[in-house]
Amino acid sequence: MLYVVITFLWASILLYLLLGGADYGAGIIELFTSRKNKEITRKTLYSAIGPIWEANHMWLIIAIVILFVGFPVIYSTMSVNMHIPLTIMLLGIIARGTAFTFRHYDAVVDDMQSIYNTIFAISSFITPLFLGIIAGSTVSGHIDPGATDFLSAYIFSWLHWFAITVGLFTVAICGFLASVYLIGESDNDHDRLRFAHKAQFFNIAAVVCGMLVFAASLYEHIPLIEWVFGNWVGRIAIISATLSLILMWYLLYHGKIGLLRPLAGFQVTMILLTTTYKHFPKIVLLKGGGYLSLMEHSGQEKTLEALGLALLIGSVFILPALFYLIYSFQKRPLEVH
Repeated sequence: MLYVVITFLWASILLYLLLGGADYGAGIIELFTSRKNKEITRKTLYSAIGPIWEANHMWLIIAIVILFVGFPVIYSTMSVNMHIPLTIMLLGIIARGTAFTFRHYDAVVDDMQSIYNTIFAISSFITPLFLGIIAGSTVSGHIDPGATDFLSAYIFSWLHWFAITVGLFTVAICGFLASVYLIGESDNDHDRLRFAHKAQFFNIAAVVCGMLVFAASLYEHIPLIEWVFGNWVGRIAIISATLSLILMWYLLYHGKIGLLRPLAGFQVTMILLTTTYKHFPKIVLLKGGGYLSLMEHSGQEKTLEALGLALLIGSVFILPALFYLIYSFQKRPLEVH
C-alpha cells in the first residue's frame, strides 16, 4: 500500500503542476501582455479557467494531506524549516483567488478593478515562484534540521541561487503551459497567433531558466547533471522531451494546434521524472548528507493502509466527476438560429 500512496503523491504533484500551473500561467500571461490586448486576454482567460479554477487546488490539498498523514516526519520538517516560503505561497493563493473573484463579481465597477487586476497578475507570478523555490530547496541540501540560529534554520534553507532559479523556471513553465492551453481557447486567428507567440516566448524563457538552474547547481555543488543524465531513464526522458519540443515548434509554426496540449503535458512530465527518479525514494536532501526518505520515514503501516484505501476509493468517485466537469466546460455553447 505504501507504493500506492507514493504513486498518488507523485501524480498529485504532477497534476497540480500541469493544471494548477496553467492556472497560474494565465495570470503570468496577463502580467506580460501589452495594455491594448489586456482586456481581450482577460476575457479569454476567464472563459478558460473561470468555471474550474478552484478545482485545480485539489491536487495541492491531496499532496499536503498525503504528507501530513502518511509521512509526518517529512511534513513536519518541511513545514517548520520552509514555513516562510510556504506562507508566502499560501498568501499568494489567497490573494490571487480573492482578486480573481472580486474583479468579476464585484457589484460596482470602479477604480478597484485595476487593483484587483494588479493583485491577480502579481500573485500569479509570486505563487509559482515560491512553489518552485520550495521544490528546489527540498533537494538542495540546504535544509539544516540541527540549525541553532534563525538565519540558518529559516532563511538560508531556501534563500539561495539554486532555489531561486528553480522558482523562475517554474514561472516560465507555468506561462508556457497556459499559452499552449489558451491557443485552443481562442476563437479567432489573431488571438491564436498571439498566444502561439506567447508560447514561444515562455518556451525560450524556460530553456534559459533551465540553463540557469544547471549553472546554479554547479555553483552550489548540487549533482543535478548526474540526476538528469546519469541514468537511462533520465537520458530517455530528456531525449523524448527534446524531440517533442521540436515537434511542438513545428506545429506552432504551421498553425496546427491539435497535439499541442498533450505535447506540453508530456514535456513537463518528463522534466519532473528526470529530476525525481535518480534520488528516489529520498524526497528531502538535508545539509551534511542526511535525507528524508519516503520508504524510511513513512508513517505506521495501518495508517498507510487506510490512507491508500481512501485514495483508491476517492479516486473512483472524484476523478470521473472532475474530468467530466472539465469536459463540460470545454464544450462550445450551441448557437440558436
